[in-house]
Amino acid sequence: MKLHTHEWGTGDRTAVLIHGMMSDHRTWHRVAPALADRGYRVIGVDLRGHGRSPRGDYGAELFADDLVDTLPAGADLALGHSLGGLALSLAAERLRPRRVVYSDPAWSPVGTGQVVDPAVFLTFKDASRDMVRAFNPRWDDADIDLELATVAAWDTGTALALSGAHLVDRTPERPVVPSLVQIAGEGFLFTEEAAKELRTRGFEVRTVPGAGHTIHRDDFEGFMAGLEGWI
Repeated sequence: MKLHTHEWGTGDRTAVLIHGMMSDHRTWHRVAPALADRGYRVIGVDLRGHGRSPRGDYGAELFADDLVDTLPAGADLALGHSLGGLALSLAAERLRPRRVVYSDPAWSPVGTGQVVDPAVFLTFKDASRDMVRAFNPRWDDADIDLELATVAAWDTGTALALSGAHLVDRTPERPVVPSLVQIAGEGFLFTEEAAKELRTRGFEVRTVPGAGHTIHRDDFEGFMAGLEGWI
């Protein structure tokens, strides 16, 4: 399936950005211009069932196949957050970017602190502004507005289709290209044991202290600092 994309910048290098559950390309409204300023042409996708992309059947492999159908192979940088990190890991061998960043990816890894059923996200479909603010106290007003807009455009079938699949460990056995795993210091997906296991498998692992699961919106400066040497 061909996905809706949005582009920033006209640089000689290419970066692709893949968002998480309930979001779309607009989640990168600060990250993408920052990468464009560093000389990238940045391509952000809307995963199927999100934003302006088509609806259809849903599943982790389908999300990955869509990335292969839509994004250029051999990009200089590919960055995926949460569900986007999962989809990217399943597509990385086919897309073969030069470098990959997995930002708090939804792998349900061995040693995880908390395994979350994606079906719980259905409660956010009708979330009020106060509810979004309560869950994301560090976000500014612009990010609150964007969250409400992207959730409104999101098909809850994506979460229902992945319910149960969260019990499967999707952690890659090894990185197929040089890969960084960026962990949220105040997140819920990774323990210290899981981080150690990732390093054993060949990933570089960096933690952004104090940041919640959506690191790039919770602590933009910390997110960007955590990418130094990779972007």
